Amino acid sequence: MTVKRVSPVEADRLVREDGYAYLDVRSVPEFEVAHPAGAYNVPYLHATASGMQPNPDFLPVVESLFPKDTKLVIGCRTGNRSLAAAHALLQAGFARVVDQRAGLDGTRNAFGQILEPGWEAEGLEIATVPEPYKTYAALLARMRG
Repeated sequence: MTVKRVSPVEADRLVREDGYAYLDVRSVPEFEVAHPAGAYNVPYLHATASGMQPNPDFLPVVESLFPKDTKLVIGCRTGNRSLAAAHALLQAGFARVVDQRAGLDGTRNAFGQILEPGWEAEGLEIATVPEPYKTYAALLARMRG
């Protein structure tokens, strides 16, 4: 399956005008620093002492939160994790998933030069305090009942 990829500006428009929910798949510490306003946080990978590890609860939490026909924009820091997460969601039966390329920080080349600006560089709305019911801890607790 091919994942549709959109720019940060288009992702923002989808959320504001077309009823998409923004799912930030970065780690909890990354999300807590800054994230697109209104985003839900369900990490695709967890940051551990031995590096990034798959989150075994990623699909169960997303499936408990959203019906499979929900329109979702998936985002991360630079666009790599979100693309992998979008593929996983499509394979799990979510049909209306788009990946926000360039993530929050933008994509860069090997020299650190920005190839495509991210959400923040585009001047889109950023939140630094998560909405309590959209944090990973709250969403995980909700799933577990």
